Amino acid sequence: MAESTRLVDLVQDAIDDFLDQRQPHLAGIAPELSPFIDYSRDLLRGGKRFRALFCYWGWQAVSGRVDDADPLPGTTEDEDLRAAVLAAGALEIFHAAALVHDDIIDNSDTRRGGSAVHRRFEAAHRDNGWTGDATGFGRSAAMLLGDLLLAWSEEAFDAALALLSSPGAVAAARAEFNRMRTEVMVGQYLDILDEQAWRSHPESEQLSRAHRVIVYKSAKYSVEAPLVIGAALGGGTIDELSALRSFGLPLGIAYQLRDDLLGVFGDPGVTGKPSGDDLREGKRTVLIALARTKLPANAVRFLDELLGDRGLTELQVRMLQDAIRDSGAVEHVERVIRHNVELATDALKDAPITTSAREQLIRLTDTVIVRSA
Repeated sequence: MAESTRLVDLVQDAIDDFLDQRQPHLAGIAPELSPFIDYSRDLLRGGKRFRALFCYWGWQAVSGRVDDADPLPGTTEDEDLRAAVLAAGALEIFHAAALVHDDIIDNSDTRRGGSAVHRRFEAAHRDNGWTGDATGFGRSAAMLLGDLLLAWSEEAFDAALALLSSPGAVAAARAEFNRMRTEVMVGQYLDILDEQAWRSHPESEQLSRAHRVIVYKSAKYSVEAPLVIGAALGGGTIDELSALRSFGLPLGIAYQLRDDLLGVFGDPGVTGKPSGDDLREGKRTVLIALARTKLPANAVRFLDELLGDRGLTELQVRMLQDAIRDSGAVEHVERVIRHNVELATDALKDAPITTSAREQLIRLTDTVIVRSA
């Protein structure tokens, strides 16, 4: 994993350089804009960097670059590597924007063990004794920072494309990036829609609707899209991109199913989120949909009554956790995770990609699935 570790460092350097270049512009407009840079830096220093890693290994899967040979400065190979690293950074910036907006939508207090961005702006309002509503200010300011991060991710991705010599690779990578943005936004809407409108749909649709949210809000965006964007940057063929999609989508589904389990049962000291956070937010996940099919009617009513209650006590959270666990839904989700991992690894066996990328993607599969945060 030495090259992946090196990549994470290169991506962090690219992100830091990007923010350094934009800091004087904001400072020249007004000193009060310093939180936009400071909060962005804090948000972009953490995380698992899965999207950056999948982007890079998607590029490496089709580029055929020799892993242990550093490209010569100024060569086409050097420019291609810079493009892959900068595109990986752009994906991380896009992810930061999504996290800021997601925390506003979910009314979350924490992110990665610290205060969510809208809570930081809210605290600044209170600490400085400004007039008006601190909560409203925090949400509005964070929404604008999220929008700015979206714009910056676009700038970073454009800078990556400018390094490519192949117009075909530029067009293909741009198309995949655009597709990703659309799908994650509508996937987010479907998520919040199902939290509110689930009673309007037949019981028989609950599981399929939850699965649809997983695919478009997370699975494609977390694994498949970064892989394919990276491969498109490297000039990948239709067959190469198709093979990476066949790997990326089931692994992305498994990734989100693991997240759903952690959202209900995760250790807050590790996840950086309160225990049972998804229960308080009322997430209508595959885990919940499966539990509802397995529980007796009175237990389903109990689950439906409490799910989404922001004021859930620790005792109520434990009661819901016990009900979900006792239903057998957790074991069912674990089986689905294993099945999707098998689909992903099978897709790699005869995939027309480099040997080094195949080996690293298999290793990343374990990292993505066997985790506690």
